[in-house]
Amino acid sequence: MYHIKIFSVGKTKEQWLTDAVNEYEKRLCSTVKFECIWAKHDEQLKALSAKEKHLVLLDPNGKLMTSEQFSEFLVDQLECGGSKLTLIIGGSDGIPKELKGKGPQLSLSPLTFTHQMTRLILIEQIYRALEIEKGSNYHRA
Repeated sequence: MYHIKIFSVGKTKEQWLTDAVNEYEKRLCSTVKFECIWAKHDEQLKALSAKEKHLVLLDPNGKLMTSEQFSEFLVDQLECGGSKLTLIIGGSDGIPKELKGKGPQLSLSPLTFTHQMTRLILIEQIYRALEIEKGSNYHRA
């Protein structure tokens, strides 16, 4: 079983977003144990991240990937991290400079999303990536 933590600034306020995130977490529960941890500000995000061993940083300046590339990247990162991975969603100014260089940087899109939407998109992409790895039809449905 994989263990994925997602750190970000601010909690999800919209119920429909919480419901959507919960749906993907439910779909993944046989494969992935999720922990979503909300920081109030960048300083708290840095403190939480300091305890983690294997980080991937989500930042607007990070590398863009196709879903297939992300699938390969995610599986590689999970294997390198002993099935554990922490993904960090940067604040409104991106990843704090103190965290840059602590792990690969990834961008979900050149578009700007709210932190709440980013969490949902990220979890859906994790689900899609693992479905691609399994060879299911989800990616092409």
